[in-house]
Amino acid sequence: MIYMADTADIEALKNLYEFFPLQGVTTNPTILKQAGQPLSVAIEQIKAIVGDGMIHVQVMSENAEDIVREAKKYKTYFDLGDNYYTKIPVTPQGYKAMSILKDAGINVTATAIFTQQQALVAAKAGADFVAPYVSRLDNISSHGIDVVGDIAKNIIEYELNTKVLAASFKTVDQIYRVSMKRAHSATISPELLMQLIKHPMTDISVKTFLEDGQDLYDISF
Repeated sequence: MIYMADTADIEALKNLYEFFPLQGVTTNPTILKQAGQPLSVAIEQIKAIVGDGMIHVQVMSENAEDIVREAKKYKTYFDLGDNYYTKIPVTPQGYKAMSILKDAGINVTATAIFTQQQALVAAKAGADFVAPYVSRLDNISSHGIDVVGDIAKNIIEYELNTKVLAASFKTVDQIYRVSMKRAHSATISPELLMQLIKHPMTDISVKTFLEDGQDLYDISF
């Protein structure tokens, strides 16, 4: 499982990168709004934290030619190299731009996916990652986990060079279930990433170890 942080909260990212084996950060206009940072500031700060990790930057343009120009600009402006992924919503113009950008050697993440067919078309258009929204599907009485599973199954069966980047989570259980559905990666909020590694029984076990070993560990280090 590839873990990525779905945030532009710089302090939260600094904390997570101290210990969590993250492989990148995903952003979008809503995340930037929540962080209160313009793109030029947020991505530079994220870049300083993630190093060689992936950075996924969403475009705002709607026309394919503008999407291509915008995506190329961000790669050079931030000097991101091969760890840069341009996030493109799965619209007709978005699909067109995906193919053009892949031919130009730019990594693509297809986003705002709600169906297996949207993801499959994006994969055929050359997307490196496809990002289905789990909780948003559940909110409209659909089945986000099952959609992720269907997409992952397609990728395996058709031997596509694409990874499922599951997104939009509200619970740790959802993350567990998409991992069991063979999702390749997940982008997760800092709050849920912290919950992911916590368990009260772990805390109790550590407390017991400290109490039991108090006078027994007699080797200085």
